[in-house]
Amino acid sequence: MIPRDEYLDNLISFKDKRLIKVVTGVRRCGKSTLFELYQDYLLTHGVDAGQIISVNLEAGEFADIADGRALYDYVNARLDGGRMNYIFLDEVQRVEEFQKAVDALYIKKNCDVYITGSNAYLLSGELATLLSGRYVEIKMLPLSFKEYAAARGENVAPERLYQDYIHNSSFPYALELNRPKDVRQYLDGIYNTIIVKDIITRKRINDVEMLKSTARFMFDNIGNITSTKKIADTMTSAGRKISVHTVENYLDALTESFIFYKIGRYDVKGRQYLKTGDKYYTADVGLRYAALGAKMADAGHILENVVCLELLRRGYEVYVGKVGAAEVDFVAVGGEGEEYYQVAYTLVDADGKTLERELAPLDSIRDHNPKFLLTMDYGPVVSHNGIKQIYALDWLTGRASL
Repeated sequence: MIPRDEYLDNLISFKDKRLIKVVTGVRRCGKSTLFELYQDYLLTHGVDAGQIISVNLEAGEFADIADGRALYDYVNARLDGGRMNYIFLDEVQRVEEFQKAVDALYIKKNCDVYITGSNAYLLSGELATLLSGRYVEIKMLPLSFKEYAAARGENVAPERLYQDYIHNSSFPYALELNRPKDVRQYLDGIYNTIIVKDIITRKRINDVEMLKSTARFMFDNIGNITSTKKIADTMTSAGRKISVHTVENYLDALTESFIFYKIGRYDVKGRQYLKTGDKYYTADVGLRYAALGAKMADAGHILENVVCLELLRRGYEVYVGKVGAAEVDFVAVGGEGEEYYQVAYTLVDADGKTLERELAPLDSIRDHNPKFLLTMDYGPVVSHNGIKQIYALDWLTGRASL
């Protein structure tokens, strides 16, 4: 199993705390494996196997557990009354009224409850109300570039690893597949499962092709400012008539299933959040190829996607920054304030205009928060009037001195 140390440390820090631990993320990003890693930790730190109850609701042996009552009865019958029980419920949203079972187990003082789900609606509606203030969400993503490079464990140039990372996949299991066509089939399977199981079935969508067309549009416009009206107009002009309301529903479904992450806009000078001009980035660039085939992508936007996900992994709230008429790729809001990131695949040109253009929005921000320019141009950290230019792969792997 590929180590997922940051997520594992997060779970360990909440061990035996009176909180339900909720791990969310796109299908196959490693949630079930994380539970296995954590259970191994428990077994080597004083917990007996009889104290661990693990239920994967997608596994065939649990197919008879169809509702919350059956789930509660199954777990309750296996509790060790005299010791703490560690309860793992994987893909729990597949069970009708699972909320009642989770709540009933939570109120038992000898139950430490952990659940996963591949859809954001897991924490919407009744469960969020029922468990308000009683759960912590751990947001999981596929492998970071740093995790991917460590898992490969080969003496391969970082640039080659990066190309493999974006063209193959960041899903952990993809590393076990040697042939590109096998990776493509695997990604096709994930993509179609999300579309069919997590979206079409749950949302009762009738026009499957329209949903897939919307998803393809989003994959083709990673890193571009977009709006529901723009999507509706573009698809209608291409002969696929669709309403703005329908596009809104489809985008909600695609983000709830964690295929895409919606990044809103923030006016840096006005210090306010804006209602328009969102961007969308995908949980795994490899999924783009599953949806669009070999269609070429803008290398700069793909790098933006990788950087955006890394900022989310590091726990930041992430926004697109508006600075007057200009734009900063990302405003990252963390515990110590704001940081600003500009992303450019390369700054190399004949007259230096690219560097000047990329620095200008950062230069126009007059506060003293950290400012970074990330690029695939190899070299040491360089300062431009306080703006740190960093080789992107050093930043992604934590090797850059900030």
